[in-house]
Amino acid sequence: MTPETLCEYKTKEVHLTLSEVALLRRLAPSITISPAGTAEPGLFQLTPGAVVGAVNLGSKSLVIRPKIPIEHLMFLISYAMDATHWQPTTIRFDPTTSLLESIVPAFAHHVGVALRRGVLQGYQTKDDAAATVRGRIRFADQVGRRNNALLPIEVRYDEFTEDIEPNRLIKAALQTLRKMKIRSHRNRSTLRVFDAALEAVSLVGYHPRSLPDIHYNRLNERYRGAVELAKLILASTSLELNDGSVAGSAFLVDMNVVFENFVVTALRESLGLSSRAFPQNASGKSLRMDEAGTIGLQPDISWWDGPHCRFVGDVKYKKVNVAGIKHPDLYQLLAYATAADLPGGLMIYAAGEGVPAVHRVLYASKQLEVVSLALDASPADILTRIGEIGRRIREYRDLASRTPVFI
Repeated sequence: MTPETLCEYKTKEVHLTLSEVALLRRLAPSITISPAGTAEPGLFQLTPGAVVGAVNLGSKSLVIRPKIPIEHLMFLISYAMDATHWQPTTIRFDPTTSLLESIVPAFAHHVGVALRRGVLQGYQTKDDAAATVRGRIRFADQVGRRNNALLPIEVRYDEFTEDIEPNRLIKAALQTLRKMKIRSHRNRSTLRVFDAALEAVSLVGYHPRSLPDIHYNRLNERYRGAVELAKLILASTSLELNDGSVAGSAFLVDMNVVFENFVVTALRESLGLSSRAFPQNASGKSLRMDEAGTIGLQPDISWWDGPHCRFVGDVKYKKVNVAGIKHPDLYQLLAYATAADLPGGLMIYAAGEGVPAVHRVLYASKQLEVVSLALDASPADILTRIGEIGRRIREYRDLASRTPVFI
């Protein structure tokens, strides 16, 4: 059956049964569902938010397209995952294909790169009951479980194995994709290619909101693209099970998160800063609005010299709308600049959401600047614009550090 095609923030009327409506609400709560207001039964108005992807309701499928071309979205995702090694891809994305179908060849490419020199091995700590001593004896478990019996011996040891977290994440993502309703036969076949290579790896059921962090080094750097895409797949997938079988599924990516992750990563690269000096959401830093320190603030982007904040900014894919309040985004940015005792701040919108402007705040001696980033431009042009925004951020930072820079 041909899927119904929707677009973010656009309303479309779709025929659904009541059971499909209930399933859709569970799988994709970000989609607003309301009766069409006509006499025709089973007709509903569907309005996606800033989520794109695909939803399978059993007999009916929905595809939610982004406002920008799929290949541009894949650029934003790929660059945010691994900016250092990003390069223009040879993968060609069909503009009519859903994000889910586009993810599969990209993931297969990165997994192929990861496994090209063989499956990565590493040390994994294991607890076991053995006939001989291996590693360290777990004396508390030996006494508690064995009632002082000599055998078996409760031991803990490090084993050099393929059954390590990066391989587990990749295998879990491959298994998740196989459960999805992938239309392309070629994509379905591609997923089976890696089964034999990862046969010795455990299949772990990860929770999408508590995926492990992987620390990369020269030994596992080649795994970065595959592992980060695997984490995106696991975090974006929802499955509705019925007697063990998949009754419905959703693969949904939040454009707010994609945009913020890309902008933060790209600005770090442009400015040559680490995540410590240029954290996302002020991670690891302390920024408070009140003297008691009870009102914490987490600006999307900020530049720190040790404990001192030299720049604050915010990143918005979509303007925030709050009933009865105009310009809540600028109020938030003003709060950041005030709490950090800075002369101003920068708001970065996706193009079309905010008109570039400079606002000088009355009685506060603060300047709030709004800039935009066009996501329908080529990757080279997007990165050029990031460089321009980065230079503006450096000017704000220099001003805060009392360097004589004119604004």
